[in-house]
Amino acid sequence: MKLLLTGVSHKTAPVEVRECLAFHEETLAAALKDLQARPGVTEAVILSTCNRVEITVTTEDDADPQVTVDSFLADHKPVSAETIAPHLYRYEGREAIHHLFRVASSLDSMVVGEPQILGQLKAAYTAAKDAGSVCGWLDGLLTRAFGVAKRVRSETGIGQMAVSVSYAAVELARKIFGSLSGRTIMIVGAGKMSELAARHLRRSGASHVFVTNRTYERAVEMAKLFQGTPVEYQRFIGMLPEVDILIASSGAPHYILHKEEMQRVIAARRNKPAFLIDIAVPRNIDPAVNDLDNVFLYDIDDLEEVVSANKRERMKEADRAEALVLDEVERMMARLKVVEITPTIIGLQEQLEQIRAAEIDKVRRRYGPFTPQQEEALEAATRAIVNKVAHGPISELRVQAAKPDGAHAVALIKKVFHLQD
Repeated sequence: MKLLLTGVSHKTAPVEVRECLAFHEETLAAALKDLQARPGVTEAVILSTCNRVEITVTTEDDADPQVTVDSFLADHKPVSAETIAPHLYRYEGREAIHHLFRVASSLDSMVVGEPQILGQLKAAYTAAKDAGSVCGWLDGLLTRAFGVAKRVRSETGIGQMAVSVSYAAVELARKIFGSLSGRTIMIVGAGKMSELAARHLRRSGASHVFVTNRTYERAVEMAKLFQGTPVEYQRFIGMLPEVDILIASSGAPHYILHKEEMQRVIAARRNKPAFLIDIAVPRNIDPAVNDLDNVFLYDIDDLEEVVSANKRERMKEADRAEALVLDEVERMMARLKVVEITPTIIGLQEQLEQIRAAEIDKVRRRYGPFTPQQEEALEAATRAIVNKVAHGPISELRVQAAKPDGAHAVALIKKVFHLQD
């Protein structure tokens, strides 16, 4: 059996090349069935996301998987081999397993540690199962990849630290409030980053969103996205005593919230904490606001500093994850080597059984017939002898198969017992 993984990713190909090679959900089943039906192909899976397209196949030993995959791409994608060749990577055997484990664990992602790729790989696996193109060895490999990803998540902190400004805002809000359940958000302005931050805060438990904008119609439009409440721009400061988290991204060329105004707001809140996120450039909130007790103001630079620190910490965790993945690859290779010598073990057992059966036939012809009790005793005694003779070489075959240099010992055992490959 041969294993080949062929693909392109954000690291090797621009988006226009990835777009040309992408497989859409409605065509994926037919593509998988066509790929598996090609001569020599036993199993196939296609992972297609915005950042990568990867085709993994297992083939019979006498097949050429690279030629098969290249002809498949030529038949399905309107792009020449010369155009995509510089962007393709190919991994075989151990390297393919290593790459697959890294992808599942998000070590090869644009944002290391992001969780989406594992879900995308599971979706690709489900599509292959539904199409009948994964039904054996590759099925087990993908299942193991999911287990490796789970182990990486549980044993390292690779996915625990925010590495985007909007997620960093949520992380800081949790530190201030503990739980975001029932908290109220006010969005000032209609910037994309503030919208993202509000979405993350809402998913984390914030219960209600107010939206204001100089253009009231835009506030109404944005409020619908959160099932929130639009607020007229002139009234938003008066609403702040009800607001726990303020996200400011207005295009105003001057401060829209000053220290004196915020002092009255915090007094009206009876000194309950307020979290202000100023992601506007130029800034919307007077930095002096941060001098007030129970007011926590972060601007875009503060958030990016948090993101940078988290990225550094995440890369340290990624180093731990890389070591863990390598350990899992070695375990997988050891299991595969044991599987490879299974036919040898079966051959040894069959050969010894043939010898045993032949010798019993000789005894029967010379001394038989035997009583049922004698037959049973003869069978039990000879099987016990065969099992004891076989135990040593079978155990040694398994031990040596798992060693990097065990091939010579395996070959010697085969030679001693006259076993063929």
